[in-house]
Amino acid sequence: MDLVQGVSKGNRRGQGQKNLDVKYRQTLSENRRETAHLELDLEKEKQRAHGYRQALASQSRQLEEEQNERTRLRYAGPGGALFHEALEKEKERERRASLALKDVEAFCSILVPRARRVEMEKDLLVRTAKEPLLAHLEMDDGLRDIFKNDRSCAEYLNTDEHRNGSLMWLYLRYWRLQVTLQTHQRAEAAMLGIQTKK
Repeated sequence: MDLVQGVSKGNRRGQGQKNLDVKYRQTLSENRRETAHLELDLEKEKQRAHGYRQALASQSRQLEEEQNERTRLRYAGPGGALFHEALEKEKERERRASLALKDVEAFCSILVPRARRVEMEKDLLVRTAKEPLLAHLEMDDGLRDIFKNDRSCAEYLNTDEHRNGSLMWLYLRYWRLQVTLQTHQRAEAAMLGIQTKK
């Protein structure tokens, strides 16, 4: 009897092992199929992304070519020559306006008394209002904003002027861009025969 029980236990273990082996092989086979399917999907996505990149690059090249063609047409021919001529005439005025803007650069100092600073602020307001090259920039409000709110005063031994007056540099950049924009607007107006106030 004991012998029969031992044989049946061994058969059950052997049968259980066979069942585990079959399940393992089935799971392994399913995992391989799923992996192959995922690899195929991944390859399709890579190809699609590559196609998108190529289309985007092609579109970028096309836009760049169109922009270059527009630029070439703008500067080529009699219209382009007239624009360049008008722009060159206005460039001297732009240069003088930029030099006048250089005079507006003011640096705060902890060593300058308040009375002297207030006097300097008034002088700057009067100078920008009277200077014909700067009057059209309407700098009055901007200068008042700088005088009232710019608190970036560098330390005593500072040699970097751009660390002095952060709001001032922002306004100066804006005014320089305005000068350049108005130069191009005046050149375009001159080319078209239109008088402009600026």
